[in-house]
Amino acid sequence: MGGGHGGSTTYKGVNLHHPKRWHVATGKGLCAVMWFWVLYRAKQDGPVVLGWRHPWEGHDDHSHGHGDKH
Repeated sequence: MGGGHGGSTTYKGVNLHHPKRWHVATGKGLCAVMWFWVLYRAKQDGPVVLGWRHPWEGHDDHSHGHGDKH
């Protein structure tokens, strides 16, 4: 069906073609970006997701020049 070039492995009667180098590199790069994003969001939202902090509490430091007006 799919041409006779490139390497392939037969598993239970199905030919599995080996991926090209750029497919492997792109897949690994996008996987790394995904995990960096997941860990970044876990750092930012982890306490809220785990129930350690309420989302409406905001950050702990409210002393950046606003005084007690709010």
